[in-house]
Amino acid sequence: MTQKKTYFTDLQDQKWSRQETVHHHMDMTKTRLVMLGVVFILAFVVISFRLFDLCILRHSGASSLASESNSRSKVLVRGDIVDRNGEVLVTSLRTYSLYANAKVVLDPQEAAAKLLTVLPELNYKDVLTRLQSDKGFVWIARHLTPTKQAEVLRLGIPGIYFQKDERRVYPHGALAAHVMGFTDIDNRGISGIEKQYNELLISGEEKLQLSLDLRVQHILRDELMAGIAKFKAVGASGIVMNVKTGEILAMVSLPDFDPNQVKKIGANEDVLFNRNTLGIYEMGSSFKIINTAMLLESGLGNLYSQYDVTGPYRLGRFKITDTHPHVGAYKVADIFIHSSNIGSIKMALQVGQERQKNFFKSLGFFQPSPLELPEVGSPMYPKNWSEATLITASYGYGVAVSPLQLITAVAGIINNGMMKKPTLLKVNDATTHESVRVVSSETSDAMKKLLYMQVSIGTGGKAKVAGFEVGGKTGTANTLEGRSYKQKSNRATFLSAFPMSDPQYALIIILEKPQAVEGTYGFNMAGWNAAPVTANVIRRMAAVLKVMPTSRIEFEKLPNASMLIDASYMPQGQ
Repeated sequence: MTQKKTYFTDLQDQKWSRQETVHHHMDMTKTRLVMLGVVFILAFVVISFRLFDLCILRHSGASSLASESNSRSKVLVRGDIVDRNGEVLVTSLRTYSLYANAKVVLDPQEAAAKLLTVLPELNYKDVLTRLQSDKGFVWIARHLTPTKQAEVLRLGIPGIYFQKDERRVYPHGALAAHVMGFTDIDNRGISGIEKQYNELLISGEEKLQLSLDLRVQHILRDELMAGIAKFKAVGASGIVMNVKTGEILAMVSLPDFDPNQVKKIGANEDVLFNRNTLGIYEMGSSFKIINTAMLLESGLGNLYSQYDVTGPYRLGRFKITDTHPHVGAYKVADIFIHSSNIGSIKMALQVGQERQKNFFKSLGFFQPSPLELPEVGSPMYPKNWSEATLITASYGYGVAVSPLQLITAVAGIINNGMMKKPTLLKVNDATTHESVRVVSSETSDAMKKLLYMQVSIGTGGKAKVAGFEVGGKTGTANTLEGRSYKQKSNRATFLSAFPMSDPQYALIIILEKPQAVEGTYGFNMAGWNAAPVTANVIRRMAAVLKVMPTSRIEFEKLPNASMLIDASYMPQGQ
């Protein structure tokens, strides 16, 4: 019995021992399963948070960075700029700009290599550096076309994103570059009209209409380029102005640039220089228009007044001579048509320093032009208006103004004496546009006759256009290099208007350092180069602007014209 009991007890103990072992293993298994479940849950939470961080938080952060940097997330929609006839000069096109969240890019080297297969103009090292920067926002490329955007998207690169953008487009390239100016990569105006009216244009509310006529602009640029080529000039500039309104129909400065390709300009800043508004020059004999009008307006002389032009005229150690010397007296008309320096000096001396200074001031020669461009230069004149200034200014030296200032003044003199404010905006009502009287109507009439005779029988003969009443004045000034004037290095100017019986349009044409070429007989002065360029412009623009041809004015038909000039005189040279 005892043995059986003991055996039974042993069996029972073994059974409990096995049950305890099973329970122990089960407890361990449950614990392990729970721990494994916790690990999976933690891993899921971590992965989920990481995905949320990458896809939501950091992408949102990139967008925030884009918004904070130059308003990248807000596209500046600029309004169009059109010419006086509604032709588009500047517009904007929808583009896409490419950026990256470098923290999301998995393989920067592979991503950079792929991007260059679509955008080969990018620099691999530069792109790689940006993608390895660990920044939430880095620009990769700006202003991509929809086609390029689609090609980049097909690459399937994580961390690469696009933002809608706009690019400024200049459909006519360099045609009106110095007037239009250009914008920076973020669509803000940097120069020209783009800068002057930046706030108005970014409002995008309406088109900005200019006074320019695209057709006349093309004619002027075309003829100036031909003039540079023919006369081997280093540059040229020109303006066409509506005498009655002050509107600028065309303005060209050469060399110029394509505002669509501003990055290609590099260090060549000369192409950005607007010679018409920033260029401040001594204008040479074209200033004799001002000098003659001053004398007539002063009442101290008239068209029949005579002055001894026997030379030379001595100013200190300097001798002033005429290109075509004459012994004896000239009437005012002779002095103008001969372009006599000595006669101009005698006229100015009669007027005096104070009157001359005040007359120049009334024409706006002592302050920058009020034109709607930021690139406007300040005239240069001596603070001490001495007798030397009086003398040299009478024939175009000692006082420097911009071509724009000179044409504005002359347009006022021949516009019945009313000088209009120059403008690049279309004028709808000329009667309300700002103007100021600078000379009397009598002085204006006399100057129109003199300008017409200068072209008819004077040094401006090569500016004649059959069927049109063209008037004008040559002006050839030696260029100042260092502290001295360089001989045979000229700035040749021809200032003209038509039709002279009732002037509608004024032009100024300037060739920089033209050369004597075949057919000019060794001369490089304005009558041989700037004058024929002027004729070409007038001939072409008259047809475009529908200016009807008129019969030539005969001197006999002008009041007292026969008394103004000796008809037997036919001046030679310039």
